[in-house]
Amino acid sequence: MLSVLRVHLPSEIPVIGCEITPYVLLRRPDNSISNEDVPESAPINGYCMRYKWYRVHGDQKFAICSVHPTEQATLQCLICLKAKVPVARSYHCTPMCFSDAWQHHRALHERASNASNENGTEEEEMFGRFSSTGSGFKNVGISASTSNAGQSPSLSNASTPIYPTTVAERSGDNLFEVGRSRTYTPTADDIGHFLKFECVAIDADTKIPIGNTSTIMMSHVIPPPTPTPRRMIQVNGVDVLGHMDPDSRSVSSGTFSILSYNILSDAYATNESYSYCPSWALSWPYRRQNLLREIIGYHADILCLQEVQSDHFEEFFAPELDKHGYQALYKKKTSEVYSGNPNAVDGCATFFRRDKFSHVKKYEVEFNKAAQSLTDAVIQPNQKKVALSRLIKDNIALIVVLEAKFSNQGADNPGKRQLLCVANTHVNVHQDHKDVKLWQVHTLLKGLEKIAVSADIPMLVCGDFNSVPGSAPHALLAMGKVDQLHPDLAVDPLNILRPASKLTHQLPLVSAYSSFARMMGIGHSLEQQRRRMDPTTNEPLFTNCTRDFIGTVDYIFYTADSLTVESLLELLDEESLRKDTAIPSAEWSSDHLALLAEFRCKPRVRR
Repeated sequence: MLSVLRVHLPSEIPVIGCEITPYVLLRRPDNSISNEDVPESAPINGYCMRYKWYRVHGDQKFAICSVHPTEQATLQCLICLKAKVPVARSYHCTPMCFSDAWQHHRALHERASNASNENGTEEEEMFGRFSSTGSGFKNVGISASTSNAGQSPSLSNASTPIYPTTVAERSGDNLFEVGRSRTYTPTADDIGHFLKFECVAIDADTKIPIGNTSTIMMSHVIPPPTPTPRRMIQVNGVDVLGHMDPDSRSVSSGTFSILSYNILSDAYATNESYSYCPSWALSWPYRRQNLLREIIGYHADILCLQEVQSDHFEEFFAPELDKHGYQALYKKKTSEVYSGNPNAVDGCATFFRRDKFSHVKKYEVEFNKAAQSLTDAVIQPNQKKVALSRLIKDNIALIVVLEAKFSNQGADNPGKRQLLCVANTHVNVHQDHKDVKLWQVHTLLKGLEKIAVSADIPMLVCGDFNSVPGSAPHALLAMGKVDQLHPDLAVDPLNILRPASKLTHQLPLVSAYSSFARMMGIGHSLEQQRRRMDPTTNEPLFTNCTRDFIGTVDYIFYTADSLTVESLLELLDEESLRKDTAIPSAEWSSDHLALLAEFRCKPRVRR
């Protein structure tokens, strides 16, 4: 016979748009134990499983706080309703919650007043449509709140209801069946309702249950928290020396944008590492939807993603981004060191919009192979094993050559192809292997130099370099060389960094975000961004923010002789992230921040 041994859920908090897959442990007719499904379409020995999902309709449905989605709302922002901001974003649990969130909340009003809803289409596709009628809220006990734009909100008194820690089905509740498969994806109609899951083994012919029905009651369904809108800040007309070029907009056309983002592999997103993040917000079904919504909302022409698991690339990111017009390229990390699930190996994924670019060529850099070549050339035979154990870390880089479908050539160069080379990498993470980090970056740059010699081509070098500003790898990227007295060079047990004079390259690379430090203008937005930059390094104060570490390790470098920065995605302040201890959080689903830069191709000088 078939029987159910155990049922549990990965999270007790259901979020709309995020698939719920219960863990169901079965004893099969042959007495083996497995969590593999036995659907009605494929019974075993005449037995199969039947699943049902119910929405629990009680006497009263309540609204959910948009900032703390596990809390019941007690007040509503009326400006949101007038500005036609999605109604689910207008609710707050306490006056303190609304007041603390006001600076970020009012950005929703500003965005709604400037557009009909910039990202509405994408959000509705993934999380469902929010409306005052569709979400079905009864605004019982909710106080209205309004404020003048730009001022702190004035709030009426409201009490905070206590949310029950346990959920029980009450007599008088009505059950509305919403699904008959093992998995269920909550919709906007479920917001504020509890969900009930049932499973039971049945006779495949008679459909009669043959055992007890296992039941789980879940918490009320919540909408996804609203990430703080991040704006693009114009920096065009500032050259690498900080000089304004008033004619910069007229000398050429042809702009494109590129995103670099370490999305945090699910294999690394453990409760032990990120205990401050709610388990439901750390789950992959939630994070993948939140990440996709964020990435699509940036509307970048090129995406450079790191820590993308191979199974997530094939099953989720490639097909989902294909729907939005992106073509995908992927390079999985090698697995000489890693010995776990091969599907959980992560890598670098580069996507580009098919209407803006076409694929010309792809280069795959495996630093393990480079390590083999290096040890064969310079390491004594009796030291090769030790050297390889230090150098082989499975890191890779993906280099893609694209051809632009837009033109930036003037009348002097009609019909000339506009090529672009994009490198996407994730460098070794170990902090005590500074020599390996520097060697990997140097190896990548020498490979890019060879491409530059063979083709007159603008270059972008993106990724997570696991190297802070001022480190030797950063100096090599930004300055083209490493000072021979740099302290990082003291760590070189294999003598692979000597002589230090060889640690150079000829690419005119500049960090895109250093444009914020060079801007000469005035204004609230510019001053705000300058405060989020390190004046000693001209880099952001941080791109990675966890409980135990905060600093900059992600960069977008570009060749300044062929590209100019037009605009940059604004940086976030640490205070806003520390409200949730750190990231990842319910709002931001990676421990890194996305970087986004818009570039303009400079006209190529005829030779």
